[in-house]
Amino acid sequence: MKVLIKGNEAIAMAAIKAGCQCYFGYPITPQNEIPEFMSRELPKAGGVFIQAESEVAAVNMVYGAAGAGGRAMTSSSSPGLALKQEGISYLCGSELPAVIVNVMRAGPGLGGIQPSQSDYFQATRGGGNGDYRLLVYAPANLQETVDLILDAFDAADYYRNPVMILADGMIGQMMEPVDFPEQVAGRRRLPAKDWATVGTKGRRAANVINSLYLDPLQLEQHNLRLQAKYAQMCAEEQRWEAYQLEDAEIVCVAYGTVSRMVKNVIEDLAEQGIKAGLIRPITLYPFPSRAFARYPAAAQAVLAVEMSMGQMIDDVRICNNGRLPVYFYGRSGGMIPTPEGIAAEIRQILGRC
Repeated sequence: MKVLIKGNEAIAMAAIKAGCQCYFGYPITPQNEIPEFMSRELPKAGGVFIQAESEVAAVNMVYGAAGAGGRAMTSSSSPGLALKQEGISYLCGSELPAVIVNVMRAGPGLGGIQPSQSDYFQATRGGGNGDYRLLVYAPANLQETVDLILDAFDAADYYRNPVMILADGMIGQMMEPVDFPEQVAGRRRLPAKDWATVGTKGRRAANVINSLYLDPLQLEQHNLRLQAKYAQMCAEEQRWEAYQLEDAEIVCVAYGTVSRMVKNVIEDLAEQGIKAGLIRPITLYPFPSRAFARYPAAAQAVLAVEMSMGQMIDDVRICNNGRLPVYFYGRSGGMIPTPEGIAAEIRQILGRC
């Protein structure tokens, strides 16, 4: 049965259904309903909620809970995620599973509280130090957000790596009907957490969780092993949606809520005899390069549409590999791209003004 629910509350409810045992966070708009919901509902499910004294403290609490084998989660919004970057690097370096939710707001700096997509670099390139990667999901609606949260906890345990849900402020604040599945187990065959620091009881050697390697050769070997894991992600985790691509004259690329606007534009332009299609990345890392393997024969150009000054466009250009001209249309600072603006850009590119 579908439930009409706000995005942030849907995220929190899905996390509880996925078996989240510990949530640590700090308030920041526009994700505040997540910790609010968790503070009320997670203890009822036998979990632990702590409002930390800061974002830095929250992510380090995640490190501790994950190190003990628990399913741990934190959430924040853009400048709050910036403060968590050192801890995220530590989680990756120590190979600890966790789920991190970023409900993006406009920046840079404190910016504003309106929605944005300007944390793409931070999420996909890593805002902390070292050669690490996160598995990054970008939902476009609340049902997909719930489904990806359920997947994220399993993927984090499967890869022993943090997984990020990158959603903009509209996802957090909108209301839509959502179906919460009753059964969420069994999506992946998960390895035992025999690495967790749960005490030895004198039966085995102590487990040590650590990201410090003073021997450079040892650290290089550790990094090579991490890179092999990221290569496995690239091979197994690419997700995307192809929409009306068959005979498209222009291929649009957009993710999250912006992709929904692009779909409306595609439908409107089709009635005017202009054929456009969409590649919608669902995973931002790994970016779905396989979606770009073959363009429609009629395709003349690629248009990246973002709620930023242009960050995903770098990955689009890499995947395009010089085959077609790549254009950009975006708004920033909390301004939302309009269907009229996107349609005008497409007409101009195709010479249909």
